[in-house]
Amino acid sequence: MTIKLINIGFGNIVSANRMISIVSPESAPIKRLVQDARDRGTLIDATYGRRTRAVIIMDSDHVILSAVQPETVAHRLSNKDDNGEEG
Repeated sequence: MTIKLINIGFGNIVSANRMISIVSPESAPIKRLVQDARDRGTLIDATYGRRTRAVIIMDSDHVILSAVQPETVAHRLSNKDDNGEEG
């Protein structure tokens, strides 16, 4: 099994193999999930002070905040040349 890394904005990279879901942060259940992760100490804020546009849920119970749209992260996940390799 190869490790695939996904850029989630501003040079931050996560393992695609460990991702469970990529969701939008607007709904109340997701806001509660983010707050619970903050309280537990498992929240990773990768927004660099910008608006949170995607919430990434990992299999390790970590929750990652990203300033990139969920559709963009999903597109990068499905893209074969995501890591910059040509061909």
